Amino acid sequence: MRLAVLVAALSLPLAAQAREGMWVPQQLPEIASPLREAGLELPPEQLADLTGDPMGAVVALGFCTASFVSPEGLVATNHHCAYGAIQLNSTPERNLMENGFIAADRSEELSAGPSARVYVMDGISEVTDRIEAAAGELVGEERLKAIEAEQKRLVAACEAEPGYRCTVYSFFGGQTYRLFRQLEIRDVRLVYAPPRSVGNYGGEVDNWMWPRHTGDFAFYRAYVGPDGKPAAHSPDNVPYRPKRHLRLATAPLQAGDFVMVAGYPGRTNRYALYDEFQDVATWQYPVVGQYLRELVAIVEAAGAQDEEIEVKYASTIRGWQNAMKNWAGQLEGFERIGAAAAKQAEEQAVLEWLRRQGREGRAGLAAHAALVRLAAEARATRQRDLVLGQIAGTGLLGNLRQLHRLAMESAKPDAERLPGYQDRDRPQIEAGVRQLERRYDPRMEKQLLAYWLKHYLALPADQRVPALDAWLGGNDEAAIARALDATYGGTSLAGTEARLALMQSDLAAFEASEDPLLKLAVSLAPALLEMERRSRARTGEDNRHRPVYLAAVQAYKRSRGQAIYPDANLSLRITYGNVAGYSPRDGVAYTEFTHLDGLAAKATGEEPFDAPANQLALIAKMDPAQKAAIPVNFLSDLDITGGNSGSPVLNGRGELVGLAFDGNWESVSSNWVFDPAMTRMIAVDHRYMLWVMREVFPAPHLLEEMGADQ
Repeated sequence: MRLAVLVAALSLPLAAQAREGMWVPQQLPEIASPLREAGLELPPEQLADLTGDPMGAVVALGFCTASFVSPEGLVATNHHCAYGAIQLNSTPERNLMENGFIAADRSEELSAGPSARVYVMDGISEVTDRIEAAAGELVGEERLKAIEAEQKRLVAACEAEPGYRCTVYSFFGGQTYRLFRQLEIRDVRLVYAPPRSVGNYGGEVDNWMWPRHTGDFAFYRAYVGPDGKPAAHSPDNVPYRPKRHLRLATAPLQAGDFVMVAGYPGRTNRYALYDEFQDVATWQYPVVGQYLRELVAIVEAAGAQDEEIEVKYASTIRGWQNAMKNWAGQLEGFERIGAAAAKQAEEQAVLEWLRRQGREGRAGLAAHAALVRLAAEARATRQRDLVLGQIAGTGLLGNLRQLHRLAMESAKPDAERLPGYQDRDRPQIEAGVRQLERRYDPRMEKQLLAYWLKHYLALPADQRVPALDAWLGGNDEAAIARALDATYGGTSLAGTEARLALMQSDLAAFEASEDPLLKLAVSLAPALLEMERRSRARTGEDNRHRPVYLAAVQAYKRSRGQAIYPDANLSLRITYGNVAGYSPRDGVAYTEFTHLDGLAAKATGEEPFDAPANQLALIAKMDPAQKAAIPVNFLSDLDITGGNSGSPVLNGRGELVGLAFDGNWESVSSNWVFDPAMTRMIAVDHRYMLWVMREVFPAPHLLEEMGADQ
């Protein structure tokens, strides 16, 4: 029945529509006509060549998108995407986050950190048949194990040639599986980052807002070994020479012009159940969002008293702040567009349509009922799962817990280990160990753990963990303080070398250790493993039912001529549209571009509107025509989400016109319910990038390298 419903869904005609849609490369033939109509000047089939021009220049960073912009491996991305590397190289005495960074020559370029990667697309293969054959009729965790085992076999074969990273992506909840093969460049260096007053101008005040005047750009360089193959960071390495790099646009971008983005968007939930939507709208965003606000306040207060804490936790706190504001915007958007009622009505329409299909609709109805049950199971322990997950994943304790799990998994043959703990994953685990000391302070960690332990003490008795209760030795804040002081005061594993040594230890060594923090990590393992087992069982069941239900949703949408594209999942997507403003409310119309005058008008001399003095002086001397020729940011009606940050924005000829870095406030709810009237992407205009690099924070050698030195 699953195959019958799926075939029916895929056999109906597709009415592709512009603006909405994060399209997979395999769908390009379906959207060729709308692409041309929107203004694409390149042959649409050229975009299907993922190693050709311009797609071959687009790369992933693992959490953001970027692109090659020179034949010498220069990589353009957002300032906020490079912020972790900027923070990693900052100290109170040399604060690159505040003052910016320019490598005068390649010998001065700084390592972006041991975990930094640039992933270059090599190819995509269809592997659905193999995954489905492995899963068969299995259920629960056994189904998930079978799927993971086949994925590991596929990945192992794909990575047989050193230097590549392979990933199996699932689409439509498990209807389709594709294997991505990417060159994994492991030596990534920071080349250029403007000061905070340019790269994060407006800060959290302007985050998600329009009009915007943020220079959210930075540059990395990708390095490989002397033989041209990926290698660990080394002074002997040489710049990577990409097969493709983007050319800078010469014709000025204007309102109405075609633009497109190729990138790696993180996660959307447009096909989620109403029950799943309600969990987010009524619990995650308001409740967990409040936790984040309280955590930010704790870290900011500590950072105000100690600059070392401020520097070490800058990247963490910026991530929390971004999530807080995003969630607040989504809640406001849900209310504005009546998202809950819309999701419920759409789901009920699908179910009613299935009922009218008679026997053919029964599988979809049964799958929906099963998914509702699974969602209810997850909700029953969501508070416990959150609190324990935060305790077990915080800083040094989280690092030790990961190393303990690595020892547990390493006792098995590599192919039988949990994904994330195979031999291929060791370099990233080691990178996490090495980077921790730049993002950890025991005083701050104790405060963060104390916060979550207070929430732990409020859990129902049947959701408490005996090992954690025994460690606490009490049920009040005094017990928490005593336990933390004794444990962190007695550990000898805060140093990087001590934890690197643990990577080579077997499970017996972990269990015999008398280190108090490691003993805590080991004691938590049974409860966390049981939580994981239940979660994995639900995931396996979800894989049985969601493809069937989503096939029904697809069939329903196709019967109505609606667009069908998979939810974002960090795999390569293409989205397109036009430069366009919008009207957020009655009597207000936002234009497509912001300019230098607007940037200067916002300047107050105080953070976050403390534009550099030399920048303001330059603007004051420019005539109106000169200022009008340098837009700062621009809007377009493209469909993006987190992970698209840093994506190159291309014009109809495939030339670089800017970098995507944000969405507008009114669009953030589109992760769940797309709103075409309000959804806009915010990009930094490449003309502003070049002006900053020419006049404000000069890097003439990089302009020359990109062919923009005229």
